[in-house]
Amino acid sequence: MRYVSTRATDHTTRAFSDILLEGLAPDGGLYLPVEYPQVGPDTLARWREVLAGEGYAALAFEVCSLFADDIPAGDLRAICDRAYAPEKFLDPAIVPVTRFADDMRLAHLSNGPSAAFKDMAMQLLGELFSYELARRGEHLTILGATSGDTGSAAEYALLGKPGIRVVMLSPADRMTPFQQAQMYSIDDPGIVNLAVEGVFDDCQDLVKAVNADAGFKQRHRVGAVNSINWARLMAQIVYYFAAWLQVSDGEPVSFAVPSGNFGNIAAGHIARQMGLPIANLVLATNENNVLDEFFRTGVYRIRGAGETHATSSPSMDISKASNFERFVADLLGRDGARVADLFGRELAETGRIDLSGEDRARFGFVSGSSSHADRLTEIRSAWEDSQVLIDPHTADAVHVTRQLLASGQVTGPVVVLETALPVKFSQTITEAIGIVPPRPDRFAGLEDLPRHVKRIPAHIGAVRQAIEGVPSHAG
Repeated sequence: MRYVSTRATDHTTRAFSDILLEGLAPDGGLYLPVEYPQVGPDTLARWREVLAGEGYAALAFEVCSLFADDIPAGDLRAICDRAYAPEKFLDPAIVPVTRFADDMRLAHLSNGPSAAFKDMAMQLLGELFSYELARRGEHLTILGATSGDTGSAAEYALLGKPGIRVVMLSPADRMTPFQQAQMYSIDDPGIVNLAVEGVFDDCQDLVKAVNADAGFKQRHRVGAVNSINWARLMAQIVYYFAAWLQVSDGEPVSFAVPSGNFGNIAAGHIARQMGLPIANLVLATNENNVLDEFFRTGVYRIRGAGETHATSSPSMDISKASNFERFVADLLGRDGARVADLFGRELAETGRIDLSGEDRARFGFVSGSSSHADRLTEIRSAWEDSQVLIDPHTADAVHVTRQLLASGQVTGPVVVLETALPVKFSQTITEAIGIVPPRPDRFAGLEDLPRHVKRIPAHIGAVRQAIEGVPSHAG
């Protein structure tokens, strides 16, 4: 399997192990497989037996081996086994699927160490990084940005890994107290948390700016842990297959996905392109509805910090969806020159991209948005009707799904991707149902721990200085 930049204008391709450590392509684009591997009914039947008999790690190996074929099979299987060891997760099934309503199911993705769906990719990414760095005798500085969950998932997955240090940017005062405590309570010289005076999009822009400085990136061996890194999406593709295999006997199934940065649902798009029978991909946003607006109108219009709302589903408070470029590359038939012009020039100059003339419908996306009041209603209804407690982001997806089912734009069954344990958003849960959500024992007293975080302006110089000041790599 070879990979190409979304902005490529020549035939240069890279191997999986090379792009694993690189993040963004040198031309500023994002990596995608030259062609998506195809999965037919016979393979799906075999994978159903694999999941039922050997478990999630075995299925992950089957899927990842299609994309990471330059890693010896035995090594890749061991990597998957370590990443998805049942003892790391609250449920040994890793991704159980339960009935939620007549036409809806919940795929539970937040049973991992940080109680968010980001663990599903980060646990694998941490093992892949460790393996490849050891194989090359190299080290890596991971630079990431988080709107709430990526940061803690990455730090938990990479903590103590030889040859790896982490610098994580988060928007100051924009995460819940629990989310802040998960990250800022880590006391390790190889983990540096920077609270940026701005919004998540500012953090993401800083990460991209550092990646665009080829000399600095090379000197400090800077790699990416955000979903700009292809391996993140590869890991997320697995749970679409896992959920589908538990729900369907072969018929198409729809998936509903809370979406801010377009990474989670981009994995579903790729699974669909691979041949997984997905009827629709339901994209749900909160009040920051850039992506919903695009799928309704064909116009992608980014917002500035002043237009990016602070909401009760804060991990989706994003107005520049970094993975959106991958979808546009597919939409435009991998026309790298046009993608480069759209994202490298037009978006920077005008703040918008008009693709209303392109055939978006063939990819199966439908969309909608949700408000704070909608989230409270869905959380309350789920609790009162089913005794199921859902977090605000999952509530966004449930709300949009109900609207689309009622209008006939989508038919069931719809698998809603649950994204976080409710404990991470206690204030909203308590407002909705008057009950403080249960807290797993491993998070007892988390908010009372000392914090290790530095507040910085949204300026690349401050980030460079922080990277230069991180202690030398261990191992």
